[in-house]
Amino acid sequence: MSNIYEDFYHEIKDESGKITEIKFEYEDNFNFAYDVMDRYARECPGAVALVHKSAEGEKNVYTFSDIKRLSDKTAVMLMNLGIKKSDSVMLILKRRFEFWISILALHKIGAVAIPTSHMVSAEDIRERAELAGAKAVICVNNDGICEKVENAIKGLKMLQIVVGREYKAFPSFDRLMEASESFFDRVQTKVSDDMLYYFTSGTNGAPKAVIHDYSYPLAHIFTAKNWHGARKGGLHLTVADSGWAKSAWGKLYGQWFVGSAIMVYDYEQFYAGDMLKLVEDEKITSFCAPPTIYKYFILEDFSKYDLSSLENVTTAGEPMPAKVSEKFQEMTGLSIREGFGQTETALQICTSIGKEQIMGSIGYSSPLYNMKIVDDNLDEVADGEIGELVIVPKDGKKPIGIFKGYLGDEEQYREVWSGGIYHTKDRAWKDKNGAFFFVGRNDDVIKSSGYRIGPSEVEDILMRHPAVFECAVTGYPSKNRGAIVKASIILKENYKPDNKLVTELQEFVKKRAAIYKYPRKIVFVDSLPRTATGKISRAVIRNNDYKEFGITK
Repeated sequence: MSNIYEDFYHEIKDESGKITEIKFEYEDNFNFAYDVMDRYARECPGAVALVHKSAEGEKNVYTFSDIKRLSDKTAVMLMNLGIKKSDSVMLILKRRFEFWISILALHKIGAVAIPTSHMVSAEDIRERAELAGAKAVICVNNDGICEKVENAIKGLKMLQIVVGREYKAFPSFDRLMEASESFFDRVQTKVSDDMLYYFTSGTNGAPKAVIHDYSYPLAHIFTAKNWHGARKGGLHLTVADSGWAKSAWGKLYGQWFVGSAIMVYDYEQFYAGDMLKLVEDEKITSFCAPPTIYKYFILEDFSKYDLSSLENVTTAGEPMPAKVSEKFQEMTGLSIREGFGQTETALQICTSIGKEQIMGSIGYSSPLYNMKIVDDNLDEVADGEIGELVIVPKDGKKPIGIFKGYLGDEEQYREVWSGGIYHTKDRAWKDKNGAFFFVGRNDDVIKSSGYRIGPSEVEDILMRHPAVFECAVTGYPSKNRGAIVKASIILKENYKPDNKLVTELQEFVKKRAAIYKYPRKIVFVDSLPRTATGKISRAVIRNNDYKEFGITK
């Protein structure tokens, strides 16, 4: 199998071997589906591209030849149904195999894919469909999704295509796809054409549609090769639903670029033991998951599983508690390397292969981006000082992998590019060696008595206490201090939620951080609010607290 990515991607290194720059070469009509996937099908048709396994153990293996044939048939089917170039199509497919052939088919047509989580409401579906002018939705008949979609798009000129068991009289994806021809002529697309709309929630306002063009997959070569450690002949598993950008990061473009097969585990309910058994049985070589997954992993008896196939493990999405990382490394010998990015971008910061994971750090600047930390005047701050994390274009041009706009909201797009730099709206600091440390979203930072307190630092300390399973730290309104530090805590079994434990936890933090950072308010909860991507939502906790005081955040 040839290294196809090398035709597009070139690393410039200094004398020490450090990557200082990445250069890309691609034609104006570059299209991942044709120029990467179809080329694999020609050059190594029998190589494994995707392994799909259900929680019940049903397993299907697809080669690159299979992927080309099925994506061609799907493209023919969609065009026969009236989907054409520049049309947009929603995909609500959970972890069904059809997601991968559908998105590639849409790329081939030159249509815009809108990956969507099955957890969004009918109202969300309708709002997104109307904003995008979607012509169709491909959805799986599972968990009432078809009924929800039917109600959502009622009155809209949209086609509902059903995957799996047939639903009423709506077109059947399986039946129509199988009946379609397997030959599809290339549709000419431009690299600057819209390819993806990802809806993402900000700290305020309705979700925004992030637009990525056909150059976007190229930015994930570095993600897969240098962070995930995906490799030719390997098998990579990223834990993510197909409706979110993390799938584009870890279950689609970069992994296939470098010749790795992709593992898709189609489960409904997460059980740590089942996923560890999957790693053993399928011989996963590289693995990426949010910190919550690792929190459950370390509660398991690792002696029951053979994880020797694992070569690289990574995490992103929220801060990784040091205690969890230390325990996992103790049990497996593998260091969990962290990374950071956004739906609007590719991987911005990471601890890449060969670099030591610094405890508490999200890593070092990707060579794709010139990452800086600036103050309110956009001046770069000194090492150790907290500021906003921004991307400063090296040559005045938008770097590859950064989105091309918010659909229908040019004003918001201009705002994130104010001053000629890209504003992440995240706060961080950097040490003298260039390692970045995440503090929190601008709105997450707690301002108390003139101090600025990053919630992740306090959370990390609390997670070291043996009673704490999971926690979220937020600002709680105070007349005298502006805000005080509040900790919402899920306890491990056999711990009693009483005042004695509250005091113990407060003293625990006081001994390990500046006195003003300890949580003056601690509440014990059974669960924490989460975003649809599974991240703990501090915003929900904070907003509910402020509402009690009649304050709108």
